[in-house]
Amino acid sequence: MKIAFKRFCISSWQVSYSQFVCLVSIYIVIAFNGLFLYNTFMAATQSGHINWLFIASVPLLLFSLTVLVLSWLSLITFVKPILLFSVLVCSLLFYSTLNYGVIFDKSMLQNIVETNSGEAFSYLNFQLVLFIFLLGVVPTYLFSKFTIIGSFRVRLKSFTKLNLSALLCCALIAVPFYKEYASVGRNNRQLTSYITPFAFYTASYKYLRDNYFYPPLPFKVLDNLPTLKNKTSTSLTVMVVGETARAANFSLQGYSRATNTYTPKLGVKYFSDVSSCGTATAISVPCMFSRLNRKEYDSRLASSQENALDIIQRSGVEVTWIDNNSSCKGVCARIKSDNIEPNKEHPLCDGHYCFDEILVTKLADKIATSNAKHKLVVLHMIGSHGPTYYRRYPEHESLFKPDCSRSDIQNCSTTELTNTYDNTIAYTDKVLSQLIKVLQASNETKKSLLYVSDHGESLGEKGLYLHGFPYALAPSEQTHIPMIFWSNKLANSKFNHCIELQRSKVFSHDNIFDTLLGLTQVSSSQYQPEYDIFNACKALSL
Repeated sequence: MKIAFKRFCISSWQVSYSQFVCLVSIYIVIAFNGLFLYNTFMAATQSGHINWLFIASVPLLLFSLTVLVLSWLSLITFVKPILLFSVLVCSLLFYSTLNYGVIFDKSMLQNIVETNSGEAFSYLNFQLVLFIFLLGVVPTYLFSKFTIIGSFRVRLKSFTKLNLSALLCCALIAVPFYKEYASVGRNNRQLTSYITPFAFYTASYKYLRDNYFYPPLPFKVLDNLPTLKNKTSTSLTVMVVGETARAANFSLQGYSRATNTYTPKLGVKYFSDVSSCGTATAISVPCMFSRLNRKEYDSRLASSQENALDIIQRSGVEVTWIDNNSSCKGVCARIKSDNIEPNKEHPLCDGHYCFDEILVTKLADKIATSNAKHKLVVLHMIGSHGPTYYRRYPEHESLFKPDCSRSDIQNCSTTELTNTYDNTIAYTDKVLSQLIKVLQASNETKKSLLYVSDHGESLGEKGLYLHGFPYALAPSEQTHIPMIFWSNKLANSKFNHCIELQRSKVFSHDNIFDTLLGLTQVSSSQYQPEYDIFNACKALSL
C-alpha cells in the first residue's frame, strides 16, 4: 500500500501535447463552466421551444474554443505553467461567481487591482481556502505529474492538428446552429461574461492595454482662471463620500427599519432618486468628481485631466482629502490628503481598519488648524464596505441582532446579513450627525455638508452579493444610492422650501461636479448650471 502510494505521488504519466491540452480543457469546461452552461440552457429554453441538438452542441463548442485559447496562450513552449495557472485562476473565479454572483469585466479587474491588502484579506475564509484547494490545488498537482512527451517539432505538429480539429469542430457546430447561437447571443450578451477563465483574460488584456500599452495622454487643464464669487465671507463645505451604502436600506428612503435616527433631528434633506456612475469604488469615485458623465467616462481620459477638486483649489479654496478607506483612486493626486493609518493604539482602530467616527475628530482638527477663509474637506468613509460588514461599527452600536460576524456572508441567514448591513447604515447616520454638529459649532458664515455614496450593494437578491456587476446588467441595489444634504442656510424658510422641491428629482453622480462648484461658490468656464442640484435655490440666502 505504502509503495503504491509513493509511486502515485512521485511518478509521472506520459501524454502527448494534444492529450494534455484536451485533458485540462475538459476539466475547465466541466468543473468551472457549469454556470455558463446552465444560464445558456435557461436562455435557450425561455421561449418554450427546445432544440436539444443545439443545447448539446454548446459544451462541445465551449470545449473546442477552450482548446484553441489554451493552446495559443501556452505557445507550445509554456504549456504546463499557463494551463496549470489557468486551473488555479478558474477555481478562484468560479468561487467568486458561484458565491457572490461576481462577473469579471474590466471595471471589476480595476477594482481588484486597486484593492489594498486589508480589503483583500477580508474575503479570506475557510470555505474559500477549501474550495480552491479541492478544485484548484489538488487538480493542479495531479496535472503537474503528467510528462508531455515529444520534441518541439512533434509538439508543433500536434499543435497544428489540434487547432485544425478544433476549428473544424467549431465550423461543424456553427453552420447548422448559427441562427440559435446568434439569437441567444444577441438577447443575452451577459452570457460570455460567465465563460471561465476567458472573461477574466479578456478583462486583463483590456486593463493592461489601457493602463500600460497605450501612450500616456497629455494632462489637460480644464480651467486656468476659476475665481471665487464671494471673497468677503467665509465658507466651509464638507463632501462625504460614502462607501457601499444602498438607498433601499435608508429609513429616510422609506425603509421600514429605523436606520436613520440621528440626521432627521438635524433637519437634513434626503434625495430619493440618485444613481451612481459605477458599481465599484475604482470607477465611481473618480467618475463623480470628473467633468465626464457616466456614459462617456473613461478612466484613462479622466486621469489625464483636472477634476472638480483641482478647479476648486485653483480658485483659492483650501481643499483637503481625508481618507478612511483604501485610497482616493487618484482624485486627490494634486491636493492635500491625509490617509488615516489604522493604528491599534487608537481606540477607534483595530490595526486593519478604523471606525468612521475617527473622521469626526479629523474634521474638527482640520477646522481648528486652518486659517483659510474658504475650505472644502472631502471625507472618504469606509461605510458599509463588505464582506466584513460587522467590522464597520463598534459592538455597542449593534442595534439589530443577531448579526453576521463572518466574511463568507453567503452562509449567513438573510436575517443575520440584513441586520449586519443595517447596523453599518445606522452607524453611518450617527457619524454624519456628528459631522454636522462639528459644522454647526464652527465660525464660518456659510456651512454645508453633502453626503453621497459611491455605489450600492447586493445582499443576496437574485443570488448576487457585494457589488461590481457590469453597469448595464447591475440590479438597482448596486446603483440606487443615498444622498443627504445639510446647510445652515436651511434655516431660511424660502431656501428650505426650494431644496424641498428638488428632493424627489432624478439625479446622479453626473451632478456632483457642478454641485460642488456651486456649493463652494466657484465661478468656472467648466460650470454647467443645469447640472447643479442646488442652482435653482442659489439666489436665496440668510
